[in-house]
Amino acid sequence: MSQHPSFSKGTAAARKKRSVLKRFERVELLQKRGQWSDGDRVVGLRKTKPEA
Repeated sequence: MSQHPSFSKGTAAARKKRSVLKRFERVELLQKRGQWSDGDRVVGLRKTKPEA
């Protein structure tokens, strides 16, 4: 059985930039901005946009 073309790896240039960050990525970004420190809750984080 063959694999559908939409599942191919593609090139790095073909990948879109994700518009949604994972929780650990949001925490790292907030730490860089100085808006989160150790001991703060990781639930209910403020909204962030990926760096351009």
